[in-house]
This record gives sequence, structure tokens and C-alpha cells, in this order.
Amino acid sequence: MATRSAHPYPMPPAGPAGLRRAGWWQRRAIRAAALVTLLALSGLVILALVREQTGTEGFLVGLGLATLPVPLLVAAFRWLQRVQPGPWRNLLFAFAWGACAAALIAIVANSFATRWIATATADPTSADTLGATVIAPIVEESAKAAAVLLVFLFRRREFTGIVDGVVIAGVTATGFAFTENILYLGSAFGADQLNGDTGLASVTAATFFVRVVMSPFAHPLFTVLTGIGFGIAALSADRQNWRRVLLPLLGLLLAMGLHALWNGSASFGDYGFFAVYATFMLPAFGLLTWLAIWTRQRGLRIVRAELPAYVIAGWLTAPEPYALGTMRARTLARDYASYTQGKAAARTVAQYETYATTLALLRHRGRRGKAAADFVVRERELLHALWERREAARPALAYAAQATAPVLVPIPPQYGYRQTYPQPYPPQPHAQQPPYGYPYAQPAMPYPAYNPYRG
Repeated sequence: MATRSAHPYPMPPAGPAGLRRAGWWQRRAIRAAALVTLLALSGLVILALVREQTGTEGFLVGLGLATLPVPLLVAAFRWLQRVQPGPWRNLLFAFAWGACAAALIAIVANSFATRWIATATADPTSADTLGATVIAPIVEESAKAAAVLLVFLFRRREFTGIVDGVVIAGVTATGFAFTENILYLGSAFGADQLNGDTGLASVTAATFFVRVVMSPFAHPLFTVLTGIGFGIAALSADRQNWRRVLLPLLGLLLAMGLHALWNGSASFGDYGFFAVYATFMLPAFGLLTWLAIWTRQRGLRIVRAELPAYVIAGWLTAPEPYALGTMRARTLARDYASYTQGKAAARTVAQYETYATTLALLRHRGRRGKAAADFVVRERELLHALWERREAARPALAYAAQATAPVLVPIPPQYGYRQTYPQPYPPQPHAQQPPYGYPYAQPAMPYPAYNPYRG
């Protein structure tokens, strides 16, 4: 049986080493300010470049039309992340990086490479084709992958699996496509102004149909492959460094390949575009959508399977694993808290749900032998966060469990309860005091890989 230290968190080392301050470049505020400055400057430059190519009127038209798919795509990616919502700052960073930094890198690098090829080969037509099918996929996917890499490296605790990789990559690509659509739609509008074309026969209408109606998911689909590579790498054990490097690279190469195939479809004949769209794009979109939804549901199953161990230890009440393992019960719990205690209580319940999900996924990784070195510290932090929010969350989750559970949802017998949902529950041991200072109970189930409850 494990013993606990009197301090819930590690103490800093004694002596001068414990008082040493980090360099100014390591301070979070300095790095955040540098990143915001970089994105702001990139946004101003890309704004000037796009406006120069489209004109003011074309820019405004392109901006209005390019905005239409953005809320739908962002809402879809946010829906995938509802089981374990990440902070909005990561999504804002991803979108800004895609719309500003990645778009600027792509415009400058693609233009330079295409001009260099045209000068070297004296064949502008071949240079444009080669630039679109080879240069553009490499440059654009690499620029978008940089955002996923930055979140993976500097927000590691918030990047825990495939869903996080899909969401960060998808939102980054949504921002990139937003800027690219402004450029294409604005240029098409300018061409229509010169030629006098209007209505459905205009270039603007055709561009809008292809880029916004038929394939708004194109860029997110490419970059999501990179995000999946990073997501699987995040699930790997610390000792599997080769997977942390090779899997993101493999995802990036797949993204480049699919992007090159999509860009090159226009050169495959009159029906090449539609053949690639029907043969590759739609099946890939359907497969990745299924994978994302399956991963989301798998997260809920992990919550239901892992949290009962904390019921035994007295951290959670008996109804919570079921209530936290269904999205309907989670929503009902937030609504109940909002109705009975106000909006602040609803936010507290939402935080409780997020912390509990993170705790379940952390424990799942530990049982599979893939826990990081800070497992114990991270577990304590999450349990402490849950304990601080229990007053608002427990009544709401109990109500949600009673309202949404089937007629009888038995608690597994190895957890030692004879009651069944939604019957009243007996008081939990140590329910009125923080469990710090007493040992965890040992769950009556085998843990072949890793057991955080052993000393």
C-alpha cells in the first residue's frame, strides 16, 4: 500500500539552485508577446499582398465569401473536442497561424520557386504546373504542420491524443484556406469586372462552387493527416522516441501526397478533377470523419472504465463515472447547475468534466505503461482540481445520472457496491475531507502494465 507525502506538490529544491530565475527569453509572457507580434506582422503583410493582387473591391468580396465556411468548420472541429475540450487559445493560435504565418510563407515561397523554375527552364507553363503539383504541397503542408508542432512541443499537457491533433491541424488548415479563398475569389471577381461576366456564368460563381461548396474540407483534410501523426505520437511512451519522430513525418508525407494529387487533378484531362474528387477526396473525408468520431466515443468509454477506481478511493461518487461517460448526461449536468446555481456553477461543472476526462485518459495511459515521468504529480493536480469543484459538480452529475441512466445500470461487483443506478447511493468513505494523507484503495482488478496505486 502506497504512502503519501504531507505535501500535495513537490517542494522546490533548497539552496541557491531553487531560487534561480529563468532567463528573460524563457518567460511565458515574453514568448507570448513575441508570438503575437509575429502573427500580427504576418497578418499585416498578407493583408497588403492579397489586397494588392485583388484590389480593394475584390478583397472585400473575397473576404465576405471566404468567411462563410469558417464557422461551420471550426464548430465541427470543436464538436469533436467536446469530450475533453482544449483551451480556446490553442484554437485561436492555430487559426491565426494558418491564416497569417502559413499563408505568408506559402505565397512568398511558391512565387519564388515558380519564378526560379520558369527562369531555369524557360517554360512558364511547365513551371506553373510543377509549382502547383510539387512545390505548393510541400511548402503549404510544411507551413501548416509548424503550428501543430508548436502546440505539440509547448502545450504538451493539452495535446493528449488523436482528437487534439485532428482539431489543431484542422483549425490551422481552416485559417489557411480562409486566406487562400480570399485571394482566389477576389482575383476571380476582378477578372469578372474586366470581362463583364455576372451571375452563374461568372468566374466568381465557379470558383465559389468549387472551393466553398464542393471542397471546403480540402485543406483541413490534408493537414489532418499530419495531425493524426502527431496525435499517435502523443500516445506513445516516452521511451519510443522513434515513433514521436517518424509518425508525424509519415503523416506530413501523406498530407503532401494527397495535396499534390488534388492540385494535379486539373491536368488529368477534362474529368480528372471529378475523378480525383470522387475516387480519393470523398472516401478519404468519410474515413477520417469516421476515425475522428470513433476516437471521440472511445474517450467516453475510457472515462466509464477508468473512473470507478477513484470511486473506491473516495475521490468521486458512484454516479459520476456513468454521468461523465455520456455527452447527454454531461450537458444535462451543466444545464441543471446553471438552472439551480447560476452560470458560474455551470462553468465549474464544465471544468469538472474536463478534469475528470483528463484524469481518466491519464490513468488509461498509465495502465498501458505509457505514463510520463510526471504521472503522479499530474494525477494529484487533477484530483485536487476535482476536489475543489465537487460542491457544485456532484449534485448536478447525480441528477444527470438519475435522469439519463437506463432502468438499471449496475455498478461492477469488483467495486464493492450493491446499489444500482439510479438508486440512492451510500455515503462514500472520506467524503467530507480531502483524501490527501491516506493511501489509495487498491482496485480489485489486474493491471498488467502499470498501476499508479502501488508504491
